[in-house]
Order: sequence, then C-alpha cells, then structure tokens
Amino acid sequence: MARYDYDLGVIGGGAAGLTVAAGAAQLGVKVLLIDKENKLGGDCLHYGCVPSKTLIRSARVRHLMARAGDFGLPEADLMPVDFSKVAARIQRVIDKIQVHDSVERFNSLGVEVLFGAPRFTDNHSISLNGNRISAGSWVVASGSSPAIPSIKGLADVPYLTNVDIFSLQELPESLIVLGGGPIAVEMAQSFQRLGTKVTVIQRSSQILSREDEDMARYVMEGLTEDGVRFVLGSRIHEVYESGDKIRVRLESESKLQTVEGRHLLVAMGRTSNTQGLGLEEVGVKLENGSVEVDARMRTSVPNIYAAGDVTGKYRFTHAAGYEGGIVVSNAVFHLPRKADYTWLPWCTYTDPELASVGMNEAAAQKADIEYKTVIEEFSSSDRALAEGEARGRIKLLLNKKEKPIGCQIVAVHAGELLSEWVAAVNGKVGLATLAGAVHPYPTLSEMNKKVAGKLLGEKLFSDRVRNILKLLFSYRG
Repeated sequence: MARYDYDLGVIGGGAAGLTVAAGAAQLGVKVLLIDKENKLGGDCLHYGCVPSKTLIRSARVRHLMARAGDFGLPEADLMPVDFSKVAARIQRVIDKIQVHDSVERFNSLGVEVLFGAPRFTDNHSISLNGNRISAGSWVVASGSSPAIPSIKGLADVPYLTNVDIFSLQELPESLIVLGGGPIAVEMAQSFQRLGTKVTVIQRSSQILSREDEDMARYVMEGLTEDGVRFVLGSRIHEVYESGDKIRVRLESESKLQTVEGRHLLVAMGRTSNTQGLGLEEVGVKLENGSVEVDARMRTSVPNIYAAGDVTGKYRFTHAAGYEGGIVVSNAVFHLPRKADYTWLPWCTYTDPELASVGMNEAAAQKADIEYKTVIEEFSSSDRALAEGEARGRIKLLLNKKEKPIGCQIVAVHAGELLSEWVAAVNGKVGLATLAGAVHPYPTLSEMNKKVAGKLLGEKLFSDRVRNILKLLFSYRG
C-alpha cells in the first residue's frame, strides 16, 4: 500500500503550478493539481497577461486608425468604441488558449485535477472539500491578488482591479488609475486610446519606479501624447463618491486638489495568496505575507516547495514557469538546481514598450557596481523612421571590464528586440560577435548591432589605431 495518496501535490493552476504538474506527470510521477477556481490557467490567462495584451492590441489598432493622416492616408472618421465587442474578443482569445490549459489536457498527461480551497493539516496532508489528501511533496503555487491599500473611503466606493476590468461591457467615460506600475500604465494608455479620459495618480515622482528615469520618461511622454493626465508625487487623503462620480482628494507638490472620474482602477501592487492555506501552522515561514524560499525553491519545511507569485520575488509569468522547472529538478530528479535571476528579462507593454534584462543603472548604483553606458537613439534607425516609430532608445550597461551587465530598450516592439540580448548574455556571446553578425536591412533589430558596435567603433577609429596605421603604411612605403 502506498504511503501517500500522491507523489506530488500542486496547489495552484497558474504558470508555476501547471509547469510543475505537466513536467512531473510526464516523468511518471503521480500528481494532484488543485486550484481554488473552477478553471486552470491562473491570473495570467484570465485576468493578466493574455487579456491585457489583447486589449492593448485593440487599442493600438484604433490609435493607428486615428493616425492615418501621419501615413499619407485619408483621415479616419472614428466611431465610439463598443467595449462589449472588445471584451468579447478578449474572451475569445482566452478561450483559445484555455484549451492548452484545460482539465482534459492535464488529465491526458496523467494529472488528477481537483477544485476547491485546500488547507494544510500537516506537512504531508491537506483538507479539501471535507476530505484528507496526502502527498510525499507539495508545491505551493497559489499566485497573487491585487493589493488593496488602506486609503480612507476606498472600501466604501466601487472600484476595479485587473480581475474585473477586462469584462466591462461599456467603455468608461473617465477613469482614475491609482498606481504607476506596469498594470497601471498599460491600462491607462489602452483605455485612453479607446476613448476614455484617464488620470494616473502615482505616489512617487516617476512612473515605473523600478526603471531608470530616462527610460520611464519615454513611456510617460508616449502616454501624455495620447492624452493621459498624470499626478505624480501624490499623497492620497481620501476617496469618496459624489453623485455619479468618484473623487480622490490628494496632496501633490504641497497643494491639495481633487481628481474625479466615473470609474476607479486600483493598480498598486500585488499580494501573495497565502491566506487560508494553513502554511504557518505546519511550519512554513512567511515574509511580508509571501512564502520564503531558498534558491532551490524549498520552503522552511523540507518537503514543501513554492514557486511563482506566491514567493513575492519576481511576479512575471515567465519567472513562474522558470521556477516551476527548478522545482521539478529538485523535487522529482533530486538535483540541487538553483534559481538564478541574473538575466531574468521583463517588459512593460506600453507604446513605446520598455524591456530590460540584467541590471539597469538604478540597480547597478544600488549594488555599488562601477559601470558605463552605451546609448543609441531609435531616431537613427531607418526602419523606425519608415514606421513612424522613432521614439525610444537602447541602453547597454558595461562593467569596468566592458562586459555587458544589462540592457534596456524603450521602443516599439522592445520586448521582441530584447530577445537578441537575452540570448547573447545567456550564451556569453561577445559584443564583437554581435556587432559582426549581419542583420537584415532595414530592421529595428539593427539597433542591437549598432549599440554593440558603438563601443568597438570608438576603439577602432581612435587616434591610437590611426597612428599605428600611419606607421605601418609609412614603413611599407
């Protein structure tokens, strides 16, 4: 008789949980996958990455229609947006991807799927829907939820989060966005482009505060050009309803003011989904509400692992998938593989996009690392000019040995352009190799070659090299 009901139990059907469940099951491990929702796919599929990027695409198409005159085309007579049709398109995209993340597919891989709210009763067992279920090892991949700040009056007014904004049936006439992070600015630009009057309220003096100021400024300029209004460096005093509008009373630049709108979006960070799991009761340590793990994704309890948003580290879908792979290596193969986030990339999908891998200047300064930058502006790109997308720059950070320690790109399709640098730094490809590689002309990717070659060009076309060549030719003469 088996000691446990399952070899491996996974709590959470998002990116991390699905990666672990699929990988382990295909290796012959008896796997149980549990999710509190009645569907798999997690926040990314239903309320995050997929719906947001689908919305962003619809908004960008409308924006391009409005810019028809910039491309020598007849000015478009734009009709008001029927947001129910945008929402329907979002749902169609989700439904197509859901097939890949369906219960049926995971059953076919050998995974048993159950729905409900589990709670640990000991380090090997949980209680689920009135039943006790045991597993040799457990993986907590329960994700995160929108963080709701403690602001006077906020709980008494209707507000939106990423969970419900994509299923609206009518386009908001006006929208106040609390927060200046990726979700906040992506939604602000999208709704503004669709016809909503948007105001962003941010606590710090810049949006995207983890990014370098010069790079974030390009994004803010793009949103401002679209019509988004910003109130930065603000301290919110109170939120309240007045008639059919929501008002936010705040202080900015030592002045009191009130911002009003018909709808309110709260996008002020995320909180890990650890409540109700009974983690601390079985010895799992939490730090600021997130599960504490080591580099092998192990919690303080040897047979319990955690991955994805619930750890509070890097709340990206690709990070969750990567961490899920680390769990499989350790929990299934028992190989001491460790997570390494040195070259973890990320991207904010505004227009222009802002993508990064490795360190930016803020991170290098915080780590007290000596560095230099090499910068190229997209206004020098023939393809960017042809596309009418010349806003942006690429910034390469080099250490004192002139080795890349980071790259940031703010430009149209920056996320796609960054992939060449992701491959280069992970493959330890030298700048000379990248600069010497022939890129098709005209493409935006030539900018990667250009910035890589800029440093080499400074050395090649230097006085020192010219003097050496003079001596060489004079000797031959």
